[in-house]
Amino acid sequence: SSWLLLAPLLTPPVPVVTAPPCSLCPEGAHRFQWIRNLVPEFGISSSHVKVLSSPAEFYELLKVQIKTAKQRVVMASLYLGTGLLEQELVDCLEETLEKSLQTKESPDLRVSILLDYTRGSRGRKNSRTMLIPLLQRFPERVRVSLFHTPNLRGLLRLLIPERFNETIGLQHIKVYLFDDNVILSGANLSDLYFTNRQDRYVLLQDSPEIADFFTELVDAIGDVSLQLQQDDTVQMMEGMVHPYQGDKVAYCEIANQRVMEVINSARTRQELLHAKTFHSSQQSNSALSQQGSQVSGGLKPEPDTWIYPLIQMKPFGIQIDEMVTETLLTEAERDARIYLTTGYFNLTQAYMDLILGTRAEYRILLASPEVNGFFGAKGVAGAIPAAYVYIEHQFYSEVCYLHQEERVQLQEYSRAGWTFHAKGLWLYLAGSNLPCLTLIGSPNFGYRSVHRDLEAQVAIVTENKALQQQLHQEQEQLYLCSGVVSSSTFEQPNRYVKLWVKLITPLIKNFF
Repeated sequence: SSWLLLAPLLTPPVPVVTAPPCSLCPEGAHRFQWIRNLVPEFGISSSHVKVLSSPAEFYELLKVQIKTAKQRVVMASLYLGTGLLEQELVDCLEETLEKSLQTKESPDLRVSILLDYTRGSRGRKNSRTMLIPLLQRFPERVRVSLFHTPNLRGLLRLLIPERFNETIGLQHIKVYLFDDNVILSGANLSDLYFTNRQDRYVLLQDSPEIADFFTELVDAIGDVSLQLQQDDTVQMMEGMVHPYQGDKVAYCEIANQRVMEVINSARTRQELLHAKTFHSSQQSNSALSQQGSQVSGGLKPEPDTWIYPLIQMKPFGIQIDEMVTETLLTEAERDARIYLTTGYFNLTQAYMDLILGTRAEYRILLASPEVNGFFGAKGVAGAIPAAYVYIEHQFYSEVCYLHQEERVQLQEYSRAGWTFHAKGLWLYLAGSNLPCLTLIGSPNFGYRSVHRDLEAQVAIVTENKALQQQLHQEQEQLYLCSGVVSSSTFEQPNRYVKLWVKLITPLIKNFF
């Protein structure tokens, strides 16, 4: 469409981002404690962390967690699909809510669902129509918030058709929370993600502080989102600025304040808790340590794993995830290994420059054209896999030009009958065969993730060998289904990129 040619002109200039001034401390996994200068630090036991490996395991866990929830169900996703598997999830929610009304075990159960407005409204049968029965039956207990980007407004909103309007900006966070259990993933609530679309999934069990944080984060975004009504209309909360009808600057300022209030208040709480618990155990006696553990709700083992939530919402002026990621790439020392994976290989220029200009070894896993989520799509979307091939070829050519083929290696995920959507990073320190840090969540490390969409992931830092082994096995399992990219890769017939795709890719690459 002709609007695609003009769309980049509508994008505001990109400000230069500088990483926070910090240097990595020398002692083991604690070298990453600088992250707590930006976000809350949650210390937990590695026994509370479980790494999942398959879509089916993810889906079954969602159902079990919904059925056993007593106080809260909080789910943030891009959208909810409309198939039988998705309907089964909605039925589970309905049964749990009905049960909570009939028993005294969970009289205060609340369900909060955050989706994207444009993606959740696509088609006649959509996320909204799937959830309206819950709203009608449990109006006091169910909240459905639909985030609408403030950048899609005015003439732009009127002219861009359905599906294409999703390129301007989305609610892309994927967090699934049940009482004090939190699932962090890149997977959406759709049948593909429950069957044959490979992603990543981590369960944080019995982690009330982390669950509280993400509940507050989803509530904050929900407060600045459109609220779905029982008649399929939407409206803003009373007194709130409208995302596309109200003043854009005022809306973004309010959204920034709401989200940063969540981050800063949680950071303050954790600093106080941190001072009373495991730090005091290093400086005082065991009695003080026990007292600190009781502050957080009972006796707990000493934490050997730390969770740092990284938020990226450039429309609201929040770019924490970008700063942390850039710092990790900048500070990775020689002989360290970074495994980076993305379902859509379209790195920002800053990330590419850091990968090509720093000292660590990189193994970058991306989707082969056949397992790209857009493979076989109709219309313009069908050319997107070819555009990714073109971007990949350009990056590989740059690697070769700089003679970095040994240090920076590309690998393509290929698995018959599957698509690939996994994203994240594993960091292996020099001389170590196990990762001490991983990033997991919704960002793809591309322009959209950094500049357009609402994103969240967590940095998991652990000293525990068993958890490090879990993360290592997760990485190996993904990379085993891949082949190394070489110059001959781009000579294959299925890598032919038409001239018009090459011409248009630089113009539209910031939208997918």
